[in-house]
Amino acid sequence: MIRITLLSIGRFGRGPERDLFDTYSRRLGWPLDLQELEVRKGGSDAERNAKENALLRERASSASAIIALDERGKLLDSRGFAAGLQDIADDGRRDVAILIGGADGLDDASRAAANLTLSLGRLTWPHLMVRAMLAEQLYRAQTILSGHPYHRG
Repeated sequence: MIRITLLSIGRFGRGPERDLFDTYSRRLGWPLDLQELEVRKGGSDAERNAKENALLRERASSASAIIALDERGKLLDSRGFAAGLQDIADDGRRDVAILIGGADGLDDASRAAANLTLSLGRLTWPHLMVRAMLAEQLYRAQTILSGHPYHRG
């Protein structure tokens, strides 16, 4: 069984995006832990981004596999994403960290630390939506791998 830790810069709060994230998290048979990380305000945008990325990498350091969400990543369909997760599990890597950067995204070092860099498309999405969409795609991947009819196509 895969255990997933979603490491994300910024706080969710309450609202429809959180409700959607929670809905798919509850459906998911794999453990999913959301860790919302924040860096103290101050400094330049570049300094803040460097601190955010260092914190993401530090928190992901114990994971056996890292997936980075980045606009320059691979564009996979849902079956491809499921296959990537299956490959990770087949390699015996059970603890997966998924990185979501802050407003300025992931830096080169965070992308380099990743086993897979994934794009959710070329559009820019609000971070709260990305978390909900990712939870749904994780659930969809699980249903694809188990042969459940949720994913038809």
